[in-house]
Amino acid sequence: MKIYTKTGDKGMTKLVGGHSVSKDSDRVESYGTIDELNSWLGYTISQLSKEQDVFKEELEELQQFLFDVGTDLSTVLEDGRPLKVQQESVTWLEERIDFYTQQSPDIERFILPGGCQGASMVHVARTIARRGERHIVRLSATAAINPEVIVFVNRLSDYFYALARYMNVQMGQEDVFYTRGEKVFHKIKEEGL
Repeated sequence: MKIYTKTGDKGMTKLVGGHSVSKDSDRVESYGTIDELNSWLGYTISQLSKEQDVFKEELEELQQFLFDVGTDLSTVLEDGRPLKVQQESVTWLEERIDFYTQQSPDIERFILPGGCQGASMVHVARTIARRGERHIVRLSATAAINPEVIVFVNRLSDYFYALARYMNVQMGQEDVFYTRGEKVFHKIKEEGL
């Protein structure tokens, strides 16, 4: 079986359902950046230490979600095809964010990206996710897309941030704070409880 089709030799590609678009379109830029993120996660998984094996299965599950995001972004909404990213996908991310945040020390300042190898790589994933989000928001201004995709990708950078901090906690690596900034995070006082 040949893997090249020659259909893209003139700078066009086909979306799910057969629509043709330019390879430099906002849509292709969006799902291409998600594909880059997915590939980076594959590399990250391959580089995790034995002490970080616990994260491999979860990151592989996230790779499945990222394929769902890419599928939805490469599908013209008006075609009526079923969408992959649903509220349950967002809920999964939020539950993981909440868990990692609760397991990490409270902070009042921004932190520098880094720490142990796994956390450092996850911080790179966070920035790729943010770039993907910018592309997706730009696409949404000109094309109808699954609104859950925007929510999911917005949560992604929070997930990677929380995961990186938790990885550092697990490896005994303290956060390095941005020292020239003001306090930006404040505990919310619970009143009436």
